[in-house]
Amino acid sequence: MSVTPLVELRGIVKRFPNVVANDRVDFSLMPGEVHALLGENAAGKTTLMNILYGLYQPDEGEIYVKGKRVRIRSPADSIRLGIGMVHQSFRLIPVHTVWENVVLGLKEAGFVLNRKKLTDMVKKFCEEYGWNIDPNARVWQLSVGEKQQVELLKLLVRRAEVLILDEPTSVLTPQETKGLFKAIRTMAKSGKGIIFITHKLEEALEVSDRVTVMRKGRVVATKPTGEVTAEELANLMIGRPVLFKIEKPEVKKGGIVLEAKGLKVMGDRGVLALDGVNLCAHSGEIVGIAGIAGNGQEELMEALAGLRRVEAGKVFIDGEDVTNKGAGYLIGKGVSYIPPESTRWAIVRDMRLVENIALKFYRSRDFSGMLRIDWHKLFEFSRKLIDEYGIAAHSPSTLAGTLSGGNLQRVVLARELSATQDGKVPRLILAAYPTKGLDVAATEFVHSLLLKHRSMGSAIVFLSEDLEEIMMLSDRIVVISKGKVVGEFLSKEKTVEEVGMMMLKGSAA
Repeated sequence: MSVTPLVELRGIVKRFPNVVANDRVDFSLMPGEVHALLGENAAGKTTLMNILYGLYQPDEGEIYVKGKRVRIRSPADSIRLGIGMVHQSFRLIPVHTVWENVVLGLKEAGFVLNRKKLTDMVKKFCEEYGWNIDPNARVWQLSVGEKQQVELLKLLVRRAEVLILDEPTSVLTPQETKGLFKAIRTMAKSGKGIIFITHKLEEALEVSDRVTVMRKGRVVATKPTGEVTAEELANLMIGRPVLFKIEKPEVKKGGIVLEAKGLKVMGDRGVLALDGVNLCAHSGEIVGIAGIAGNGQEELMEALAGLRRVEAGKVFIDGEDVTNKGAGYLIGKGVSYIPPESTRWAIVRDMRLVENIALKFYRSRDFSGMLRIDWHKLFEFSRKLIDEYGIAAHSPSTLAGTLSGGNLQRVVLARELSATQDGKVPRLILAAYPTKGLDVAATEFVHSLLLKHRSMGSAIVFLSEDLEEIMMLSDRIVVISKGKVVGEFLSKEKTVEEVGMMMLKGSAA
C-alpha cells in the first residue's frame, strides 16, 4: 500500500528577470521523513521553499498537500494547510515573553488570554521535545538556540505537519545542534515531515532520510541519504570535487600586529558589551573568536575597526596607539574589515561595482592625484579583481544590486583583501562571518583567500558562527562569554565539544 506524500511539488517553474530560478522542479516529502535540500547559492532551493510557504507564486507547476491539489497564495494559506517555516532571521518580538510570542495570532488563544492555560500549554510542548525554556522569560533574554526553539514552538502549537527549517544550525553550538537534531527526530517519529535546508553536508547526512540536490534551478539528484557521501553530494552541487579538510601550511609567526588591552566597549543597549578584553594577533596568524552570538564578538570587531568607541583600554597597530582614531585612519594603517552581513553594510547596491571598489581606494595615491580620481586606473583595477575573485559580472559598470548575495560577498572580499598597485597586502584583516550563508564552493574560496593572506604575513582575526570552521582555520582561539575572555588556547589543544561547553558555561575550567 503506497503512502501519500505530505507535500508534493510537480513541475514547478519560477522566473525572475533574466533568470529561471526553478526549472520544472519535482519534490516530495513523506510523513515521518527528514528531507535535506542542498544546493549552491542561487541554486533555487530557497525560491522553491518560498513557493511552498506562499511567499512566491509559481509561474507553472502544481502543489499537492496530502494528495489534494492546492493553491498557496500566502503564508496564511500555508499555515492553514499545516506548513510552517523557520527562517534564518527569527520573527520574534524581543520585549514580549516566550508564551506571548508563541500565541501571537493564534485563534485558539481566544479574545481574553488565559495566562496560566497558555503557559501550561507551552510547558507541555517544551517537555515533549526536551527543551528547558521559561514561558515567562522575555525573548531578548534567551540564547540564540532558545530563540530557535521558540520559533519551532510557534509551529508546533499550530499543529504544523510540515516544517521547513532554513539553515537551522548556522548559529548553534555543537551541543545545541545535537539537541535540535534530537527534537527533529522526535517530530519525525510523530509523523511530521521536515525539510532541512543546509550548506553543511555532514549534518545533512546525519539527520536526514533523503536528500535532494539542486543546481542552477534544477533537481540533479534525489537519493536515500544512506546511499551517498559528502564528497558525492558536493560533486553533485557544484560539478567538481571539493576539499573538506583545510590544508593549512606551516607559517612562521611574526611580530605582534594587533594588541588590545583592557577594552571596555558599550553595546547598542547602553550596557557594557566588552568588559576588559585583552587580545593580540601576530603576523602570519589567524586568531579565531568563539562565542555564542550576542556575547560581544561583533562589538569587538567594530571597536578594532574604528567603528565603535572604546570607553576604556587601548588598541595598538604595529605598536602605535590607534584607540578611537576612526575607520579612515585605520584603513591607512592597513586594516581591512569584512563586517557581519557584509552584503548589507559594505555594499551600496545602487552604485556600480567600480564605485563600490573605489569606496576604499579613492584616496589612495595609486588612483588619485591633483584632487581627481583616476577612473581609468580604477576601471582596470576593478576588471582585474572581477577576474581574480570570480565575480559573475559583465563589467565594472554592472550595478551591484543586480548581483546575487554570493557574488556581492566576493566584491567585498575583493575590495578588502586585494593589494593595490604598490603591492602592499593588509596588515590586519578583521573578518566577521565571511562565509555566512555561502555554499560549499564559495566557502572553500574564502578559506583559500584567508590562508593565502596568512602566508603573506597578514594578521587575521576571524569570527564565525561555525565552531568547526573556527577550529579548522584558526591557529589560536579566544573564547568570549558575556563580554569577557574566558579561554585562550591553540586550536589543536581542544576538541569542538570542549570549546562548545566553554562557550555555553562561560568558563575555561
